[in-house]
Amino acid sequence: MAFLQASGLGKSFARPGGFRHVLRDVSLAVERGEFVSIVGAMGSGKSTLLSLLAGLTTADAGEVRVDGLPVTGVRQDAAYVFQNYSLLPWFTALENVRLAVAAACPSLSRDEQKARARHTLEQMGLGNAIHRRPSQLSGGMRQRVAIARAFAASPQLLFMDEPFGALDALTRETVQQDLVRLCSSTERPVTTVMITNSVEEAILLSDRIVPMLPGPPATLGATIPVLLPRPRSLAQLARDEEATQVRAHVVAMLTAALGGRRRRLRQAGNAATTAVALAAEEGS
Repeated sequence: MAFLQASGLGKSFARPGGFRHVLRDVSLAVERGEFVSIVGAMGSGKSTLLSLLAGLTTADAGEVRVDGLPVTGVRQDAAYVFQNYSLLPWFTALENVRLAVAAACPSLSRDEQKARARHTLEQMGLGNAIHRRPSQLSGGMRQRVAIARAFAASPQLLFMDEPFGALDALTRETVQQDLVRLCSSTERPVTTVMITNSVEEAILLSDRIVPMLPGPPATLGATIPVLLPRPRSLAQLARDEEATQVRAHVVAMLTAALGGRRRRLRQAGNAATTAVALAAEEGS
């Protein structure tokens, strides 16, 4: 069994008049130390899946296991990076990170917690900003703090929900490279699942890419390996033939899935129109 194993996951949400079926029979296996990206369009169910994997939400069907044990809630050895930073505004960057260390490693003294937090912030290039509050930081710096907070806790699992989506293109690439550098500097590889709607981002960071095929309900497509040497850069990927093939494969799968969804919606719309017309005829 893989280190992170999801089997037959299903999830629906109640809404007026019935249920919205978001995921159906979703299975995913992630080996220890892998970086796997789930790529799909906005609103396709990626965030819901990540919440299930991280134990933030309970599935209606199926199960998630980590190292053979069922996930029944948020694990102490897991960290989560959100798109919107989620920093406490009244604390400094150092204190935001220290609190995460304290939660994960309560046996450490406060000074030891601060030292680990400071070291991780310095690794993210924030050595001169550790005493600033979030309001005094740029968007890119805030996301560096969020990533430092995740890594300072020495997680075995890292879940990333569109972590660079709120950044401009230049800042986005810089923070991506900071993440790559931090991943490579850890004592042990961190098993990472990231969701994104950027194919380029997935190719830059991932060992494997898994397309999210839109529903409703959504499912996962076939895994696409990214067999490219590291370190990688966007400039290199733009000229690399293997990267071009991976990009084309992912885009083709997503495009075909979106086309199929549009056809289903048109057919459903036609069926609804026909039913209304027949009902009108019967009533006349």
